[in-house]
Amino acid sequence: MSVAALSKPHVCVFKAPVLKSVDTRIFSLRYFTRCMHCGFCNDQCCSYGVDVDADNAERVLGLGDAFAAFVGVPREQWFGSEVLEDAEFPSGRYRRTQTRGSHCVFHRDSGRGCSIHAWCLEQGLDYHLYKPMVSTLFPLTFEHGCLMPSNEVLDGSLVCASQGPSLYDGVRDELAHYFGAALIAELDAMAGSLPSPG
Repeated sequence: MSVAALSKPHVCVFKAPVLKSVDTRIFSLRYFTRCMHCGFCNDQCCSYGVDVDADNAERVLGLGDAFAAFVGVPREQWFGSEVLEDAEFPSGRYRRTQTRGSHCVFHRDSGRGCSIHAWCLEQGLDYHLYKPMVSTLFPLTFEHGCLMPSNEVLDGSLVCASQGPSLYDGVRDELAHYFGAALIAELDAMAGSLPSPG
């Protein structure tokens, strides 16, 4: 692993997390990226629950009865009861989404992808305010201020790994939304100084 320090801390629009370094493997490791055009994974990355900021969970719970009907699962089954502390989440606390059968409770039974994301698109809502940041940035994640590949990439369990653009290129626009143009300029320069992904 090669970790490079960023020139300055880059603060998320939600005030946390704050990125201070980057694991440069995000520029060389690759994945399929075009999830809605994938015919081989059955949304494997949605097989588990996901950590979600506690305030974010409250926003999802407040989306109303129409959204609850869209999800098709009672609200009390959406999130685990445990609330854990972690300063890298905007509220300093997080919960975890529940699973139902083989996938996250928010996985769409009638199609591909996330019910939260789909609902926001249908209703003209900004999904960044509702969908867990960890899901939106996948297969990147953050830990102790370091932007890095998700565990599924590193342990080889992500079925769509090793094909397509780099992890960074796949979520570059999402990083720009959360952390701004200055981070993207710095990461672009860093990516440009490294050999292209094989």
